[in-house]
Amino acid sequence: MTAPALYKIEINEGDDGTAHPAEQVWASCADGAADHGLIAHQGLFVAGIDSGADDDLCPVGFVVLGHLRWADVIEAAAAYMARFHGWRNLYLYPGDDPAVLIPRVPRAVLTHDVFLRHPHPDHGCGCEWDETWRMGWAPATEHGPVPVTAMRHPAAAVTAAGIPDPDEGAPATWAV
Repeated sequence: MTAPALYKIEINEGDDGTAHPAEQVWASCADGAADHGLIAHQGLFVAGIDSGADDDLCPVGFVVLGHLRWADVIEAAAAYMARFHGWRNLYLYPGDDPAVLIPRVPRAVLTHDVFLRHPHPDHGCGCEWDETWRMGWAPATEHGPVPVTAMRHPAAAVTAAGIPDPDEGAPATWAV
């Protein structure tokens, strides 16, 4: 799931009065990326993101760790779709009618993101978010952001992925 705006780490208080985080911030490294839903494609780590709706069968956007060229993100997103959905064509969702016109390929943006795991592994709370990951777009100056290049899936609605839009003042710039 993608958080729509800046993130805030929630704090819980234990029975003994000790405060502890309800979530942990994940920082990327090459060794652990695949363990967290990212696939490696020619040295890039890419993940599909959903809109949070229960009926999402395919990703509405993609994030690639690091600040990369637009063409590299297109290639990595296509590799993600091929690996997880067996679909070589990035421009349609599996089962879509190829005669239906879709928007042009969206541009990629260079932005920052935090990956939050709920709950903190040492402090389970039993809520609906247990053992899940969330993403929150963040300015580079916040604590724990990871540089990413993000792109909406071409067949997804423009607003589906909630990816920052550099033209709207979000913390992002266009990838080239």
